[in-house]
Amino acid sequence: MFYIGSMSSPPRPSTWPRPPACLPAGDLDRPPNNARVAVAGLVLIRQRPGTAKGAIFLTLEDETGICNVIVWKTVYERFRRAVIAGRCLRVTGRMQRGGGVTHLIAEEIEDIGWMLDDLLRIEETPAEPGP
Repeated sequence: MFYIGSMSSPPRPSTWPRPPACLPAGDLDRPPNNARVAVAGLVLIRQRPGTAKGAIFLTLEDETGICNVIVWKTVYERFRRAVIAGRCLRVTGRMQRGGGVTHLIAEEIEDIGWMLDDLLRIEETPAEPGP
């Protein structure tokens, strides 16, 4: 089991923020092409190449691997703040496979970075005395 912080006083799991229901990156090979799925992870990379016709490419990471996300211009305009400033995102979209590469075409993007802040607050809270 993995704990953030000291092993002598692990955070109390019952007080952790509940993560959104998402497919782990390690299981992205399971849904069929064009399936609608949700993923969540830390933002590793944001790219906006000039040759991409307004598309933005995100790389998200969770504890099982990475996920490549394509954000088209119309979706970017709706979720601009999350795409630009989000540290941790939940992305819902359609799976796209081709040439041995799997992408998620974003339809909805949610900034869930507040969950990271909640984990830090939990870590700073003194542990309850044991029996």
